[in-house]
Amino acid sequence: MSWKWEYAFGAEETARAAPADFLATVSCRADELVRAAEALHVRGRAHEGIDPKGGEIIVSGGWFRYQVVVRSERVYVVQITYLGF
Repeated sequence: MSWKWEYAFGAEETARAAPADFLATVSCRADELVRAAEALHVRGRAHEGIDPKGGEIIVSGGWFRYQVVVRSERVYVVQITYLGF
């Protein structure tokens, strides 16, 4: 599997300050996004169209925003918001 997810922009810095249980939830949901993107875009590197619109996912304690870049076979977590409850 060449599809992966990673933090982009300031999300990595925000992740350093977030609690481990919140980050584990974000990681789990990002893994799900990777599996879905891989199933939907079987020939990712050969993709010639535009990338799908990103989205926001609400998780326990906050939410995160993501973007799928098909030709790179990546799901980027571009923003994390930890609300603390």
